Amino acid sequence: MTLIGETPAPAAEGGYIKDGSDASFMADVIEASKTQPVIVDFWATWCGPCRQLTPTLEKAVNAAGGAVRLVKIDVDKNPGFAGQLRVQSIPTVYAFVDGQPVTGFQGAQPESQVKQFIDSLLGPPPGNELDALLAQAREAFDSGDIGGAAQDYAQILQMDHTNVKAIGGLARCYIAGGDMEQAAEIVAQAPADAKDSDLDAARAALALAEAAPSETTPFEQRLAADPDDHDARFELAGALAGQGRLDAAADHLLTIIERDRTWNDEAARKQLLTVFEAAGLASDIAKQGRRRLSAILFS
Repeated sequence: MTLIGETPAPAAEGGYIKDGSDASFMADVIEASKTQPVIVDFWATWCGPCRQLTPTLEKAVNAAGGAVRLVKIDVDKNPGFAGQLRVQSIPTVYAFVDGQPVTGFQGAQPESQVKQFIDSLLGPPPGNELDALLAQAREAFDSGDIGGAAQDYAQILQMDHTNVKAIGGLARCYIAGGDMEQAAEIVAQAPADAKDSDLDAARAALALAEAAPSETTPFEQRLAADPDDHDARFELAGALAGQGRLDAAADHLLTIIERDRTWNDEAARKQLLTVFEAAGLASDIAKQGRRRLSAILFS
């Protein structure tokens, strides 16, 4: 089910939503569905679940901005087509496309399920529209407008909930805001084998956060006493990375490499690469860090 564009004001009768009847069914549903999907809500005044479902349907159809229509049929007053479609319990919902019922469901459904139902009828928007929104979201994120980027990515996912670039981008927005739990939930929406630079960055950042110590103070105190305590510096780098302070984490890891390249089976270099990935391989943190790493390794 697909929600596209901004939510308009509630439609008046004759707009996106209308009451139908057996007499008007051919025109309102069969013929109308040849130009756009039409959802039919079979209901009755005495039906409690109907009173729960119908407002949710109306909200979702209005949010689709005219891309889909809703026709409500009171089965007590109009039993004809309900009987032909073998409606045995209400509410029952059918979607018609090209004059034929193509899918449906029975019973009250949560808003998220209703949205998915409509999304499945409409499919993703044209590629150019998605590309423009993705570019806008990326520009907002890179400029530090995390809230604006999050809104753009969320809009893309309303249009196409499988868009891997938007999943990775929205997850990075939550990470930038310190909400690792929500970021993890967003990342989980992507297939395990999905590859994208933002998705990879989000996964790396979540891995760093999961493994990070909760406090920096004990390690800072140890380093103050002994600047060559690589274990303390490594743990401090992990704690900083877990807090999203990737530039500081990279600095400590590079310091370890500078003083002892092979320390702990090159643990600092391996962790540094994860920090670069979490920051984004095209980020200033990664670019500057790689230059400094090259200078250390080839000096």
